[in-house]
Amino acid sequence: MKVSKEYHERRNEILDAAGRLFGVKGYSKCTVNDILGAVGIAKGTFYYYFKSKEEVLDAIIDRVTEIVVVRAKEAASHPELSPVMKVLNIILSMRVKNEVDNDFMEGLHKPENALMHQKSLSLMVTRVAPILAKVVDEGISQGIFKSDFPAQYMRIFLTASITLLDDGIFQVKPEEQQMTLRALVALLEKMLGVEDEALCSVGNQYWGV
Repeated sequence: MKVSKEYHERRNEILDAAGRLFGVKGYSKCTVNDILGAVGIAKGTFYYYFKSKEEVLDAIIDRVTEIVVVRAKEAASHPELSPVMKVLNIILSMRVKNEVDNDFMEGLHKPENALMHQKSLSLMVTRVAPILAKVVDEGISQGIFKSDFPAQYMRIFLTASITLLDDGIFQVKPEEQQMTLRALVALLEKMLGVEDEALCSVGNQYWGV
């Protein structure tokens, strides 16, 4: 069945409003009625699109993750890039600040939004790690990488980097964060069995330290 443009527009309108509210008020404190008021719709209209507030949250996180996944797949399939540069570009693709509402991104790190954060981290790792692992397999076949556990290593690396470099979880001084980044880069090098100066660029380009 063909879904009308109006359906997608209204659905995205609900997601946009809910994302801002979750960021400002907190997911637990935000109610369906708050969302109704922000969008200007009746309760029946809301439930036509979503079964619950948590389903709205899942849809918002899925939408943000999809931005990263599309970029990551594009980087992974680029014919002119080496496996090393593909890995770096996939990691860089996880920057979504310019495409996602600021209130939602800032609210994601608040203690009261732990569920939002956990869901976001879980989905990001689940969907991006296999793309990275495929590139690592490509590098292994070319003799560039050496890794016995590419899929597992990429899940470990993504989980560690996203968590340890998150200001909302670990509030540390810039110099300490930089040391953490260097350790993560060294860990990635060991996981991939390479020592490449290109990996060091991750610090300035992606995490900005």
